[in-house]
Amino acid sequence: MKVELPPLTQRLSVLQEVMSVGVSDPVGAVRSTVSTSDLRPQRSSPSVFDDSSVGSKQQVTKRHRKLLLKSSAPAGGEEQQQLRLAKTQESRRHLLNEICDKYQPGITGRPVSRRQVPKAGCSNWKRVLMVLGGSAASTRHIPHDAAHYANRLRRLESYDRVGIAERLRSYTKVLFVREPFERLVSAFRDKFESPNSYYHPVFGRPIISRYRANATRSALRTGAGVTFREFVQYLLDVRRPVGLDIHWEPVGQLCSPCLLRYSFIGKFERLEEEANLVLRSVGAPGNLTFPGFKDRNPLAERTSSTITQRYFSQLNATERQKAFDFFYMDYLMFDYPKPFKDLNIK
Repeated sequence: MKVELPPLTQRLSVLQEVMSVGVSDPVGAVRSTVSTSDLRPQRSSPSVFDDSSVGSKQQVTKRHRKLLLKSSAPAGGEEQQQLRLAKTQESRRHLLNEICDKYQPGITGRPVSRRQVPKAGCSNWKRVLMVLGGSAASTRHIPHDAAHYANRLRRLESYDRVGIAERLRSYTKVLFVREPFERLVSAFRDKFESPNSYYHPVFGRPIISRYRANATRSALRTGAGVTFREFVQYLLDVRRPVGLDIHWEPVGQLCSPCLLRYSFIGKFERLEEEANLVLRSVGAPGNLTFPGFKDRNPLAERTSSTITQRYFSQLNATERQKAFDFFYMDYLMFDYPKPFKDLNIK
């Protein structure tokens, strides 16, 4: 998602959503018609955004396999926050560039399709951008629907080809990601365990019809009550009855990180800390901080690793392995350890 902002922060562009086919997006597809020749990796000024590792090429398969077996490094002390986060950014970009150079996933020469990344802080990023753009005074007073459907943020595809290419070259490109299985469970809980006038009929009905034996007429009519196993069966089916959606398509496919070479790669697991670093780095007002509240189903417990483990325990080992294979490149590119010990690495 790219927007026009006042001069103070006009170089900040937050691309927060990553996965899906446009026909499945209730908000609408965000597509550009920029070819790969229009996109060149850009160097930011030296800071947490410095991308000095672009272009490095190494044989890294063995090291990457080891990364999937380890846990992330601890956060460290607060006094060294700025230095630590800068080093973290350098490490994340370097790893991503190595993966892209080695595997070249998703680089096809076709037009680029990008989206915001749902279930990775997307709603609150939209609130922040609305405040920066002058359409709201405070993130606290922006309802969920206003953030998603009436935010008046100008989208990238509204520009002509030259305007799109210029913004991709000159804007600071920020990507926030989340542990893939956790993001998947979060999307399932949000879209299928709560009443939803879009996802139940559009996704729920065909999923129940295809994967549930002896489905009741009520379930076939409403699409309510999809189980997590049925949802995963749909996800892994190469002949799935309805396309993917931005809430669960792999980030590597949706956001083209090997093509765009993001200036900043943030993680949902440290969202507030890293998002506030971005805001300070682009010169946002000092009184604007990233909101930490949860406005959708506020009484529901936020999806955690414990909750994710509980949902995936409903699957057998083969299903878990296939789900891991589906998100394998996301685990590799964004340095997440494999979530179950019995999973095999390619």
